[in-house]
Amino acid sequence: EVQLQVSGGGLVQPGGSLRLSCAASGFAFSDYTMSWFRQAPGEKPEWVSSIGRAGGTGIYADSVKGRFTTSRDNAENTMYLQMSSLKPEDTAVYYCKFSQRGVDYWGQGTQVTVSS
Repeated sequence: EVQLQVSGGGLVQPGGSLRLSCAASGFAFSDYTMSWFRQAPGEKPEWVSSIGRAGGTGIYADSVKGRFTTSRDNAENTMYLQMSSLKPEDTAVYYCKFSQRGVDYWGQGTQVTVSS
């Protein structure tokens, strides 16, 4: 069974940092590009970042470029999202996702709230 377990969210002040984790199981993690999405209340899901199978440099939405860094550890079947210089507009539920044979698999999401 494919599972994506997202953790690491919480409440942080503007300018602060958080690191999210997406622990994967039930599939060959290293064979797939992995992505982060987020959804703010009343908004559509927004793509945040993706990272290729071997890791390396991710690609990012303009809204987070220079502040967020995606990485992965294929030995641990885990993807990370390091978020720095957080802004109130980063408040959302964050999800990880991958696609296999046309089917999208989503983690359960973790709430990130940026507020003073």
